[in-house]
Amino acid sequence: MATVELFGRRAELEQLAEFLDCACERGGARLIWGEPGVGKSSLLDAAARLALAARMRPLRASGSEFEADVSYSCLNQLFLPVLAELDRLPPGPREALAVALGFGAGPPPDALLVCNAALLLVKAVAAEVPVVLLVDDVQWIDRASAVVLSFVARRLDGCRAGLLASARTGTGSLLDPRGLPEIVVEPLDDEAAGRLVDATFPWLTARIRQRLLDLAQGNPLALMELPTTLDLAAARAEVVPLSDRLQAMFAARIGELPEPTRRLLLLATFEGAGDVRVLRAAADDRPGLGDLAPAERAQLVRVDDAKARIAFRHPLIRSAIVAMSTHEERRCAHLALAEALHGDRERRAWHLAAAATGPDEAVAELLEEAAHRVMLRGDAFAAVAALIRAAELSETNSGRGRRLAEAAYIGAEASGAIDDAKTLLTDARRAAPDSAGSLHAANAAAFLMLNGDGDVNTAHRLLVGAIQTGGHGYRTEDPALNEAMHTLLLLCWYGGAPQYWEPFYEALGRLRPQPPDVLALASRTFPDPVRTGASALPLIDPILESLPGEADPTRIVRIGTASVYLDRLGDCRESSWRLVQHGRDGGPPRRHLGALMHLCLDDFLVGRWDEAEQLALEGQRVCAASGFSFFAWYFRYNRAIVAAGRGRFDEAYALADEMTHWALPRGVAAAALFAHHPRTLAALGQGDWDAAFRHAAAMSAPGVLASHAPHSTWVMFDLVEAAVRTGRTVEARAHVAAMRAAGVAALSARMALIQAGADVLVEVEDDDAATTRLEALLAGPAAERWLFEASRIRLALGEKLRRTGPASPARRHLLAARDGFAAMAAVPWLERTHAELRATKYRLTDVPPDGPSALTAQEFQIAELAATGLTNKQIAERLYLSHRTVGAHLYRIFPKLGVASRAGLRDALRHGLDS
Repeated sequence: MATVELFGRRAELEQLAEFLDCACERGGARLIWGEPGVGKSSLLDAAARLALAARMRPLRASGSEFEADVSYSCLNQLFLPVLAELDRLPPGPREALAVALGFGAGPPPDALLVCNAALLLVKAVAAEVPVVLLVDDVQWIDRASAVVLSFVARRLDGCRAGLLASARTGTGSLLDPRGLPEIVVEPLDDEAAGRLVDATFPWLTARIRQRLLDLAQGNPLALMELPTTLDLAAARAEVVPLSDRLQAMFAARIGELPEPTRRLLLLATFEGAGDVRVLRAAADDRPGLGDLAPAERAQLVRVDDAKARIAFRHPLIRSAIVAMSTHEERRCAHLALAEALHGDRERRAWHLAAAATGPDEAVAELLEEAAHRVMLRGDAFAAVAALIRAAELSETNSGRGRRLAEAAYIGAEASGAIDDAKTLLTDARRAAPDSAGSLHAANAAAFLMLNGDGDVNTAHRLLVGAIQTGGHGYRTEDPALNEAMHTLLLLCWYGGAPQYWEPFYEALGRLRPQPPDVLALASRTFPDPVRTGASALPLIDPILESLPGEADPTRIVRIGTASVYLDRLGDCRESSWRLVQHGRDGGPPRRHLGALMHLCLDDFLVGRWDEAEQLALEGQRVCAASGFSFFAWYFRYNRAIVAAGRGRFDEAYALADEMTHWALPRGVAAAALFAHHPRTLAALGQGDWDAAFRHAAAMSAPGVLASHAPHSTWVMFDLVEAAVRTGRTVEARAHVAAMRAAGVAALSARMALIQAGADVLVEVEDDDAATTRLEALLAGPAAERWLFEASRIRLALGEKLRRTGPASPARRHLLAARDGFAAMAAVPWLERTHAELRATKYRLTDVPPDGPSALTAQEFQIAELAATGLTNKQIAERLYLSHRTVGAHLYRIFPKLGVASRAGLRDALRHGLDS
């Protein structure tokens, strides 16, 4: 505004002052909403002045509709003034943020690493002086920056930093507003509007003054600008919308400017960030920006020499500049900016694309290259936008079809934009009918079939045909071929039957020079691990060791997939959590889901059942919200096995039935097979041994480890135990023999534990030696990690020892089993264990033999804090640990104290200390 005073904004200014005071002390974020011209930018200006008066450091940026497709362009503006502060960050975050912002060279960084790096940078700046981030017009900021700012906004508590962002009412914003307090800026009331008019235009007659008030409807920009160019006496509010009147007013003022000034304003509009250096480079051979002077005098722009930035007075000015320019003027402006941005390949590609007057293969290739770069940063939406524009600029129908097909594949597989992917795939086929057989098109079609009414068999045949006729020479340099092979691996696994795998193995054998490392690993560990998993053991460690620095979310999920049946998901936990947090902050839902699947599976095996249930519910919500309905069955499965383990049998059976009813018509044999696992557990928990045997045998017949049914390894012990209980001794021995012949014990410590437990159940020839082997494994780290398996095996061993010998050895294993089941709240197994303990004459009211004395100093400290009612997060903050570390300690503390939940901690600690 022309005046510093903001009429009628006392309440909003008080809110801003209160917010800044709060931000100085403990951080926070606010969103400002309002109509165009209502004064949002003026309030941000006022916030900047208040911040300076409070000795805070304001950092500013604004969205530009002409840079919304350029990743991290808004963040670049925001952090440019603190570029020197990057040196204060650790090397990993520093390099990631420098590359993302275009300040450094290096491999594309992981988006979550960029989010964390941005937060670290804000905290580093705020450690010296309180800081406030002011972001105007967030409805136009690029998606990647929006993800980072959404992440930062929710993590400013306690760090003397604030975020204040403004957006137009009624427009979509990529910044996630959930949970953030809002300030809604309403039009001025009649009294404030009248005072503003009187202070600015005291010469207006009463009739014209009233006409202005009627036209402006309390909009401050209209009140300030309409009298300078419009005939208020003739203007009629009901004919022209207010925003159109304002744009027409700005157009009239722009029309009076010299041609060089208009040209420079057009460059500034398309450049978006207001970077004076770029504008000087784009303005031909002119040494300075003197041509801006008329626009400054007309109060259309202002120049901040200290920051080397140009800012438009209002976004409507930019719209008016573009509307008044000719096609050739716009094209020349984009070409000039492309030349000035020669080192910024992504922005240069977009400016060249905007300048193109027809197909241009060179520019299409640049955009395609940009799409691949932003895809590696996890920005699937920006990648799709770049590929679509590249397709429009393609000189051949085959190039157009190929690029649209790739956009469809990314849309279907990564971004969750299922409806858009369908449209893109249809357009690809129209552009080039032969593109229907291309690998990207086949990949996209396969995913669309899985999420729609299609079936696994049809998707499998389509993709196999595309691989076999693709003309790629089976060279692994072709990224589309690598994607197709990973998709085919999943389709074969969903199909379940060995015949699905034949074309996969045939194509795998033809890859040259050799299959990529993760594909090579997954092809041995995922389809049929009991036959090929052992040969992959030398391959997995180097790949897992690369995870901490891995930036590609797709690769992280695929490494997790390759780790499932070698029981190495624990090595993937930190990377999986990174992807989950990234997904929660707006990252690609497909990778979010993949990471959730792997965490749920690991949580079940290690006894973190509360977390497993929470993450499974989150997975189902993400499936419903993102369009990835196909993957919901995974999370029903995880919910079902926990429900069965905890004795919620009706829920377990209902979820298993949902899986089966959904899977069978679609040919998803893997899901139908998985559904037998919760049924097996539920039957075991109910003591229905015959039903448990039938369900376990449905996954793999007794005496056989079914080919290409890897999940049958998860019910091997169940089948043997149920067979022994029902007198099927021959079947039980045959299954144990098949396990030994396959060498499953070599696959992982968990498999070795299961093999040893099954040996003892069937009483192999050297029974004492078998028991000794099992005792040794139960005394090692495997028993601590694989809590559910170890507790069940201890229960079985305790039952056997009670029947065949003195009570003391049996009681020792039964007590350990009881502690494990109590920690998981595995009620049916806990009740069985209690029954066995009673049979050994053990009093269930006795204090556990270890009690608090068995806790380490840190475990005791955590137990005391948890007993007071503090949450894991609060304990973590107090002890400078992560909340996940606190959770892991509690899972070990519960069994040591013989309690099932936090509620029992206080009594257990008091009882143990008093005894």
